[in-house]
Amino acid sequence: MSTADIRGRFIWHELLTTDTAAAAAFYPKVVPWRTQPSSMPGYTIWMAGQSQVGGLMAQPSDAAGTPPQWLIYIGTPNVDATAEHAQRLGARVVKPAADIPNVGRFAVLADPQGATFALYTPGPTGGAIPAAGAGVFSWHELATTDVAGALRFYGELFGWSKGQGHDMGAMGVYQIFERFGSMIGGMCNVQGPATPPSWLSYVQVADSSRAVAAAKSAGGRLLHGPVEVPGGSWIALFMDPQGGAFAVQEPPRPAAAKPAAPPPKPAPAPAPKPAAAPTAAARPAAAKPAAPKKPAPKKAAKKKAARKKAAGKKAAGKKAAGKKAAGKKAAGKKPARKKARKPAKKKAAKKAARKSPKRSKARRHR
Repeated sequence: MSTADIRGRFIWHELLTTDTAAAAAFYPKVVPWRTQPSSMPGYTIWMAGQSQVGGLMAQPSDAAGTPPQWLIYIGTPNVDATAEHAQRLGARVVKPAADIPNVGRFAVLADPQGATFALYTPGPTGGAIPAAGAGVFSWHELATTDVAGALRFYGELFGWSKGQGHDMGAMGVYQIFERFGSMIGGMCNVQGPATPPSWLSYVQVADSSRAVAAAKSAGGRLLHGPVEVPGGSWIALFMDPQGGAFAVQEPPRPAAAKPAAPPPKPAPAPAPKPAAAPTAAARPAAAKPAAPKKPAPKKAAKKKAARKKAAGKKAAGKKAAGKKAAGKKAAGKKPARKKARKPAKKKAAKKAARKSPKRSKARRHR
């Protein structure tokens, strides 16, 4: 890689902490790293697979009182020239340019708002950048008191350009910055006056929820997340047990992992057709419904006629029985009336007979 290709690239990440042994035990539990000794005394290498992704060292004695931090190294073809340019733009030199034997040259600066970063020009063997993947640093975020001012500063120094901005409401605009048209990080307002401007580095992981659980179990503190951000990634922010801030980023989850709509059902085969909606031609003769058969209605009609005939016969029988009974009743009553009349006639005849002699006697006496 030529020095011209490294301008504005995030090349190295270094944890300065108060307890290197504790940090070396903590991070591999949260992100897919392992440690490896280096050729420099007191310096440990962070490994992601076979790639070197960063370093670990004790905080310098002159930084007493400063909390542990991750220091980012940004590439430049010429550390000294870039440091001078940065000072003209308002930056402050924290550590003057110096050489790292067989590695490269670096300098530590503070930008105009106070965020610390390092310039780096790698040597012949110190500029390899690992390919994207699990365990590799994937995003970089600057919290600052002046987003627009920071964008101008870093744009002039490293050629970064302004990308898309996301309105975060009360938090302000989250400003994306790009390198040659590719998004590489974001800038946002610091949250609260007590929070100093700083850089935050994200490590790619396969599962942000698992990283959260591991960090909590190992003594870390969750600051935010896991939460999905624009673009589909999932992030979570932490504080390690010694107080160093870092974050993880899970790539967008595949569509299959989301509760999406069910996949379309396969088209039915042309033959045989589904039984749920058969056509008339496809129905077997035995499966035809009983509706077309005419005997059923005739049978019902016959039954109905038979019931009607039976009801008629029953009614006729009742009627005939009633007439017969009435006739008998009438026949039984007539003789009784005749008997009643005969005695009445005889009585009248006898009375008449009794009267008739008296009359004849009366006539005789006259």
